[in-house]
Order: sequence, then structure tokens, then C-alpha cells
Amino acid sequence: MNTASEAVILQLIVSKCMPILLYGLEACQPTKADICSLDFTVNRVFMKLFRTGNIEVVRDCQVFFNFDLPSMLLHKRTDKFIGNYRNSGNDVCKFLCTN
Repeated sequence: MNTASEAVILQLIVSKCMPILLYGLEACQPTKADICSLDFTVNRVFMKLFRTGNIEVVRDCQVFFNFDLPSMLLHKRTDKFIGNYRNSGNDVCKFLCTN
């Protein structure tokens, strides 16, 4: 049985799954529970991929593979979205960002 390496699987997750998982969330404000649920989903993928139930091993693997959790990616994407919104030429957008 031929299977892809962990690095290949994680790259596919980063390039195909994470954008779908985070689509549009920077424009709306998910609750803390929603964000924790997204992180939990990714942690479970790591647990299954590396066949472990230990969250410390999962976190070490995420660091080793330079894999950001959805909460971190969402924070970066939201900051970028707000920055683009604030810097747009539209006066209404600028007004809404200051309030």
C-alpha cells in the first residue's frame, strides 16, 4: 500500500483544506467556541496522522512542520482584512473602521 508522507499530507491540508475551513471568517466574528472548535479539528487530524493521543506530541509536530492553527491564521487574516478595509479609498469603509 502506497501512502503519502506526513509532509505531503500536511501540505495538501494547508493548500486545500485550510482555505476552505477559514473561508469568509475574517469578515464575520466567530465566537471563541467556534475558533476552539476549528483548532480542535486540526489537532484531531494531527492525532490521527501521527497516531498519538498526546497533545504535546501534536504541538511538537505542528512546530516541526511549521503548521499554524486556524486561530493563528484567522487572526492574521482578520488583521489583513481590516487593514485592507481601512486603507481602501472608500470613505464609508474608513468611517466604519474607526467606529
